[in-house]
Amino acid sequence: MQKHTQIYLQGMGYKTTDFIPCEVCGSQAVDIAHIVARSKFGSKRKEEQDHITNLCAMCRNCHYDYDFKNRWTKEEIMEIHLKNIPNGNLERY
Repeated sequence: MQKHTQIYLQGMGYKTTDFIPCEVCGSQAVDIAHIVARSKFGSKRKEEQDHITNLCAMCRNCHYDYDFKNRWTKEEIMEIHLKNIPNGNLERY
């Protein structure tokens, strides 16, 4: 399992066996997406790119629409995601 997926599961309070909903549409998520692309951070800022505030669970359709069709802005996805982070978990990460 990739490190950013582990960070997301822990930060959101999920187990690997849980149903994880797409934060955009509610269907089953299959990807933990970086809201701001990893390439925008550079190799010296790995901790920032994998911070819980930059990770969002998405189904394949929403992930594709976000990355390639620009259906939502990163600000819109960030707003949706920040509402879903359990209280108190921002301080830990």
